[in-house]
Amino acid sequence: MFHRALSGGSQALRSRFSSISWKPIGKPQQTLASEIVLAGVALHSGETVTAKLLPEAAGQGRYFVVGGVGGQVTTIAAAIGNAEDSPLCTTLSRAGARVRTVEHLLSALEACGVDNCRIEISGGNEVPVLDGSAKEWVEAIQQVGLCVAEASAGNYIDKLAPFLNEPIYVSRNDSFIFGFPSPEILITYGIDFSKVPSIGCQWFSSLINASVYLKEIAPARTFCVYEEVEKMRSAGLIQGGSAENAIVCRLVIRCILNSYGVYQKFCARWKNNQAFEIVVHR
Repeated sequence: MFHRALSGGSQALRSRFSSISWKPIGKPQQTLASEIVLAGVALHSGETVTAKLLPEAAGQGRYFVVGGVGGQVTTIAAAIGNAEDSPLCTTLSRAGARVRTVEHLLSALEACGVDNCRIEISGGNEVPVLDGSAKEWVEAIQQVGLCVAEASAGNYIDKLAPFLNEPIYVSRNDSFIFGFPSPEILITYGIDFSKVPSIGCQWFSSLINASVYLKEIAPARTFCVYEEVEKMRSAGLIQGGSAENAIVCRLVIRCILNSYGVYQKFCARWKNNQAFEIVVHR
């Protein structure tokens, strides 16, 4: 199903902003040291799309630049206030324009410490899916490196981090998230796909730092159930999905349709793929 946890939880999270305080952590904001350009197929439309990531000044944040109504260019901040309910991906929208499947890229930017970034999307309204994980985004960011982001006046701006003031709880159907105040980032995540023997019930729990993200979360790949593929394609989804950018499982029997090498490389990380959703809005 190219599953995404709490795809409709954005409205609930917006109502809980009072539970979160943003505090300086004693470090300046950062941006990319150079531009990044990656192209590939869009997961849902199947179009060939290009994402260009550009350095941005301090205080500008992370935002997308996409084609809008009447061919106008629209900027969409990577903020939860711009999130909209959408099937099987995270979508941001503003002023009639939208950009889909942003989760892997935003997760990589957050985990790598890129506070400010201009992201130009061309060829469609989706971020390229690449190999179905955040790994290629992380590698591209590491290749160009980071630098301190200067504000327009030439000064530096402190990096802010969110802190919970009280426990919070968000749920939808049989999915839920608890958040507790903590001086460290600890994620405990469980999934239960008992109808898919290759996945079953699994748990992942770890303190999150750059090393853990790089080794355990960034390579985690989107997955789907083979028997549901035609239904999703008939609904106009996953037109660009393939065994090259997703793990494909069978119902009832313990079977993976990808090559054995892909299975060995990615299948230990079913539950880690869902942790992307948490790292995006740390």
